[in-house]
Amino acid sequence: MRAEDRVLRVRALLNSVRAEGRTALTAPEGKVLADAYGIAVPGEELARDVEEAVACAARLGGPVVMKIVSPDILHKTEAGGVIVGVEGAAEVRTAFRTIIDHARAYDARARIEGVQVQQLLPQGQEVIVGAVTDPTFGKVVAFGLGGVLVEVLQDVTFRLAPVDADEALSMLDSIRAAEVLRGVRGQAGVDRWAVAEQIRRVSQLVADFPEIAEVDLNPVIATAQGAVAADIRVILATETPRERRRYTRDEILTSMRRLMQPSSVAVIGASNEQGKIGNSVMRNLVDGGFAGDIHPVNPKADDILGRKAYKSVTDVPGEVDVAVFAIPAPFVASVLEEVGRKKIPNAVLIPSGFAETGEHELQAEIVDIAERYGIRLLGPNIYGYYSTWQDLCATFCTPYDVKGGVALTSQSGGIGMAILGFARTTKTGVSAIVGLGNKSDLDEDDLLTWFGEDPRTECIAMHLEDLKDGRAFVQAARATVPKKPVVVLKAGRTAAGAKAAGSHTGALAGDDAVYDDILRQAGVIRAPGLNDMLEYARALPVLPTPQGDNVVIITGAGGSGVLLSDAVMDNGLSLMEIPPDLDEAFRRFIPPFGAAGNPVDITGGEPPSTYEATIRLGLQDPRIHALVLGYWHTIVTPPMVFAELTARVVAEFRERGIVKPVVASLAGDVEVEEACQYLFERGVVAYPYTTERPVAVLGAKYRWARAAGLLGGDS
Repeated sequence: MRAEDRVLRVRALLNSVRAEGRTALTAPEGKVLADAYGIAVPGEELARDVEEAVACAARLGGPVVMKIVSPDILHKTEAGGVIVGVEGAAEVRTAFRTIIDHARAYDARARIEGVQVQQLLPQGQEVIVGAVTDPTFGKVVAFGLGGVLVEVLQDVTFRLAPVDADEALSMLDSIRAAEVLRGVRGQAGVDRWAVAEQIRRVSQLVADFPEIAEVDLNPVIATAQGAVAADIRVILATETPRERRRYTRDEILTSMRRLMQPSSVAVIGASNEQGKIGNSVMRNLVDGGFAGDIHPVNPKADDILGRKAYKSVTDVPGEVDVAVFAIPAPFVASVLEEVGRKKIPNAVLIPSGFAETGEHELQAEIVDIAERYGIRLLGPNIYGYYSTWQDLCATFCTPYDVKGGVALTSQSGGIGMAILGFARTTKTGVSAIVGLGNKSDLDEDDLLTWFGEDPRTECIAMHLEDLKDGRAFVQAARATVPKKPVVVLKAGRTAAGAKAAGSHTGALAGDDAVYDDILRQAGVIRAPGLNDMLEYARALPVLPTPQGDNVVIITGAGGSGVLLSDAVMDNGLSLMEIPPDLDEAFRRFIPPFGAAGNPVDITGGEPPSTYEATIRLGLQDPRIHALVLGYWHTIVTPPMVFAELTARVVAEFRERGIVKPVVASLAGDVEVEEACQYLFERGVVAYPYTTERPVAVLGAKYRWARAAGLLGGDS
């Protein structure tokens, strides 16, 4: 069927369903969609009376499945409206009457169109293929184990729709039961291409027709010969979501450049009174050394912190890049009008009292004003932002001026201050710290677009509670990840989105499940917690990119070696199988009661020379791609001695062009803390008192390298 004919046929059907006031398609209507999109389904016919059912079964041949057809009964099995394995005229007659009786008992007012008589499919692996409309990401396609297991095991994976053939095929390997599909215990594997085609075609169907809210093919019977959907359920949306205003990449970069690299800033609500937000913002801008123009705006003052104050922002001379608002929420709208007339492209809205307190209309009003004048809004309800390379501290919180390559964003003010404290304690250099608050306009995809191009930024870490436009975020992430890592801490591991679903797929598409798969699909590194996000952001720019998968552990403590091995496996890394020649080489440097292999256990009583010799060998052998070091505090090799020799050897090899990621776990007394800091500052990611953290950071680096296409394999 030609694509145009296919679309016209489906469109006509959906229009007729909507005209009847229905949101659920009947099984025969679902078959029309399946046939139009080449979704494999068994032979079937609709019987309106008993004798017609007998004739249908005879034409189909062999045992059949009989199902109630009613626009008012979605869950046919629950209604007793499905009978499997019916054979012969007598059984067909009995089954027809039983199904009708059960349906009437289930819902006496249900409209009954007849009974579907369907070929009985051969036994095979039951899987589910479906699609759902996610509030964040839009059309999402799902795949997993099907039948009765789908709700019990919930072994399902998600992708943005539509997917191509390769992406559909990758979904088969993304579920926990992937081995089952390949064939286990002598059973043949399924026809993977046929299953992937069902996924691809469903994804294209929902992409072509936004009004389709949910699709279920459950179960799909997958065998070595093909994949056929035994049942198809289609549910239409009841309302059309409001389209978000979108900006081009060039428009985003133009406005973000003036926000992050301004020449002139106006502070609306600037004050001489200590304790006021307008005073704190002014002091931070002035004391932080911002080299551009700072214009205080306050109708009741002539001079603020030694600078001329203006009654209105329209009185400020020349161009202004950013207006920082430090006035109460009720006054924001009228002043924003003045900002628009002044043609200021960015407004940073610190005040609270908008949507977060239920004032949705007030927030909608400022968004409308901003769109009318072409102003981009940051906030409201934020702590402000820091752009360190510009010496810009536009916030009422404590200043921070350690310049570096990490960009940090947060939706929450409290998390923003945790970010600040962490950065100060660990001496992390940042390119920016940005609060997003209510995200009335500017959000993560705008920041990603900017930081992806910013030469000062090497790694981006984002705390978020939600995404306004998941697809825009994925698009920005895919453009950024090949150049630099993106780390995300997604708060709120709930399944609230699944509660009102009308299909199995919808019920499985909980918020976190969809976020997890699609963030991975975008190449984003998802951090399990706040400290993890911050440590990843600090460490990833320090670690060089690995050139292969072979990880070797060198440890002075057998116990640490076991825990480090566990961490390597937990983080999806590969412990290298040490070849005989390399094993023999390691054995030359370790005592007889030590252990080569992997981990290489040099034992705890060894002098610094043993650590140095084995680390040298690990860096020198080209078959080894990353080193994990386990140190045990002894008087024979004190912590700083270990740190200094490790840093020296790593630096020596880097000067020779041999660059490998090296992480270290240091166990011992408090001196190991100083040793870890020393190593970190010299390009070796080291942590005290933990075997998990250094390997988790290494795992994050590997995930980014794969997502960026710098290393083979899937992310």
